[in-house]
Amino acid sequence: MELTYILAGLMVGFCVGVTGVGAGSLMTPILILLLKVEPHIAIGTDLLYAAVSKFFGSMVHIKKLNVVWPVVLWLAAGSIPASIGTNLALSYVGGGDSVSDVLTLALGIMLTLTGVSIIFRKQLERFFMRFKTVEPTKAEIQAWPKKKLVIMGIVLGVLVTLSSVGAGAFGMMALVLMFQHLPMIRIIGSDVMHAVLLTFVAGMGHLFNGNVDFVLLGWLLVGSVPAIIFGTLVATKLPEDKIRPILGLSLLLIGISFVFKVL
Repeated sequence: MELTYILAGLMVGFCVGVTGVGAGSLMTPILILLLKVEPHIAIGTDLLYAAVSKFFGSMVHIKKLNVVWPVVLWLAAGSIPASIGTNLALSYVGGGDSVSDVLTLALGIMLTLTGVSIIFRKQLERFFMRFKTVEPTKAEIQAWPKKKLVIMGIVLGVLVTLSSVGAGAFGMMALVLMFQHLPMIRIIGSDVMHAVLLTFVAGMGHLFNGNVDFVLLGWLLVGSVPAIIFGTLVATKLPEDKIRPILGLSLLLIGISFVFKVL
């Protein structure tokens, strides 16, 4: 079984390195569908897996000054309390089929949306890049929509805690819409940093609820960390434009299957 977990980590890590697709959107369905891990254990374990995986990337962005800290902190002001509240609600409700169905439905919806965003990524990027111009002025920075950031954080906090999916992909799309003058690299850096904070807090909440398998987490990291590095190194030599749509379509179909499984 340990070898199977390592292979799963290798596969997901390589895909993340090559395509940049989040660890959460790939790992959770693999754990549930292929490795037969219970949904609540898969989601809780994957949240801490994603936190560790994204941490190394966040250090690079911090070093290169790509993180806009006010954006991260206002997002966290909404997402962290929302994540804690969601985990407390799950703890209060307890286990059972009803909670499992809620988690599975949330996972299915988020995977479906993630699949769509991956398939049409280039079209979305071309559309949003038309609004990109220069660095924001001091007046624009002071006028940043703090309330909208907090609300967005609350939404992300709930959805990510329930599904382990969306901290990266949907956070970035929302930031692009809200900060049209902010360079893409700074949006990515800020989104990654917030994702680290959110997935860590959400994962710790699941740990408190008994939903984290540390043995599974350890073996996944053993496989994925070197695979992420290798995938990043060879990414420029592989046809990402062909790999990414396949991954997107797979996530879309898996997400739809999860939704219909509950309904």
